[in-house]
Amino acid sequence: QVQLVESGGGLVQAGGSLRLSCAASGRIVGRYAMGWFHQAPGKEREFVAAITSTTDTYYADSVKGRFTISRDNAKNTVYLQMNSLKPEDTAVYYCAADISYRGSPVWVGGYDYWGQGTQVTVSS
Repeated sequence: QVQLVESGGGLVQAGGSLRLSCAASGRIVGRYAMGWFHQAPGKEREFVAAITSTTDTYYADSVKGRFTISRDNAKNTVYLQMNSLKPEDTAVYYCAADISYRGSPVWVGGYDYWGQGTQVTVSS
């Protein structure tokens, strides 16, 4: 059973930065694709960023140039550095792991395990 625990969310002013962390149980970081998604109230869960086992990275157009996904295999942790935050980035951010090698890192259905989420609120 894989467990993912997100942390690092909070309240920040527009233009500010936050770094989210996703700590995984078991040695899965580096072996499988890991992704970040967000979900705003009344909206569907949307792709934000992903990193594959071969260190390929993917980003939603809305965050390219502002967000960076990275991982520390030794700490079994994935990070999402978020810079130049905008009010429209406000959402609950979820970490996800694809341990079935589904090969669809930008698709919400391409992941097997999810964390509980961490709230990010960006004030204008």
